[in-house]
Amino acid sequence: MKRVEIKRARSLKGEITPPPDKSISHRAVMLAALADGKSIVRNPLMAEDPVSTMNAMRMLGVEITEARNQKSEIKSNSELPWVVDRTPNSELIIHGKGLYGLKEPLDVINCGNSGTTVRLLSGILAGNPFFSVLNGDDSLKQRPMARVINPLKEMGADISGRGNDGYLPAAIKGRKLKAINYNMPVASAQVKSCLILAGLYAGGLTVITEPQRSRDHTERMLKSMGADIEVDGLTIRVRGYPPMSPLIKGGIEGGLNPLDVTVPADFSSAAFFIAAVLIVPDSEILIKNVCINPTRTGMLEVIKDMGGIVRLENIRDVSGEPVADIHCKSADALKAVKMDKDIMPSLIDEFPILCVLAAQADGLTEIRGAEELRVKESDRIKAMATELRKMGVELEEYPDGIAIKGGVQLKGAEVESYNDHRIAMSLAIAGLAADGTTTIYNASCVDISFPGFFEMLKGLI
Repeated sequence: MKRVEIKRARSLKGEITPPPDKSISHRAVMLAALADGKSIVRNPLMAEDPVSTMNAMRMLGVEITEARNQKSEIKSNSELPWVVDRTPNSELIIHGKGLYGLKEPLDVINCGNSGTTVRLLSGILAGNPFFSVLNGDDSLKQRPMARVINPLKEMGADISGRGNDGYLPAAIKGRKLKAINYNMPVASAQVKSCLILAGLYAGGLTVITEPQRSRDHTERMLKSMGADIEVDGLTIRVRGYPPMSPLIKGGIEGGLNPLDVTVPADFSSAAFFIAAVLIVPDSEILIKNVCINPTRTGMLEVIKDMGGIVRLENIRDVSGEPVADIHCKSADALKAVKMDKDIMPSLIDEFPILCVLAAQADGLTEIRGAEELRVKESDRIKAMATELRKMGVELEEYPDGIAIKGGVQLKGAEVESYNDHRIAMSLAIAGLAADGTTTIYNASCVDISFPGFFEMLKGLI
């Protein structure tokens, strides 16, 4: 699917369940692979990024089988010239190898487009007694790796990357690691999780402090597996399971218990539909089974400040994560807000869709402290600034964010996804409120996190 055309919507109605959470799916596969025994991961996200993690763990000798409990097919027609094979309620059976049971890969591990895969896996491989090389697609090769390579070297890791340790490919020769105290310069769940996982292999207590709180799925999951991990505000302490011998051979004292986890729906995927309902008149939808982990839902605070109507219903716990159904209705009028670095970690993935909301809010919305977004799948600040201007939005771009003059009538335009799934989906939502037709080029990148996005959107119109 090279391009998609979106037309103005009169209203959105219905009930949906977004895809399973991408972040949780990644971590469940990796941690289950390090557990002692068989784990079950129910309802994993079977999109390109988590599949990269599954393929990586298979290359390291982990047996992963998929059981599909239910199968449905969406037939193609003149407006949707593609077929999506959906498999809800599938589950993965993962036979964990233990912390020191992984095998040396026979080839370079291709992490595809997945920053989560490459960064978390770096922490695991740094403590395993073999040689490995990590690589990825052209986009991933441009994303910074020094932020994980440098602290891993402080732990004694033998790791190097292209461009003076700045980028992929990266070569790792696993060895015994040492615990460190590390103050993170930037809040990043990927960097934090990398160091937590490396800390499992280090002798002593690894202490990691982040400047703002980032998503905590790794900490929650490891705690449920019996790991010696403690969270105290912005500080995480993890005690490692060092090898019995200095050569990293033999058993360990203790280990990780297997997982039995059900992955809830992804809030970052739900966010596009929440925004769509807010800006399309006479709309009302129910979004079911969504993870509302407080480290992920900063967008709900912003929407409340904007005057949007979003209500959480049926709040419950699913496998250690808070989950709810989200009921949302059209907003009579949205007002501009200001966002700064303190809230950024809890809405980092929602920046593109928040830019769309800002374009429809009365006044000047400022989003600052978001410089991290320049090194995601694309430069998301530049991408949204460029494409929203095409749709008639006045804005100013900053090194760390953007200021958007809202309350304008969007106009349809030919826009580019930059092969970034969140840019493509955000522009699709903008197209629902725009006069004329919005054509999104390179829209197939949505499969990285949300296969079937355009079908689900069409079903609500």
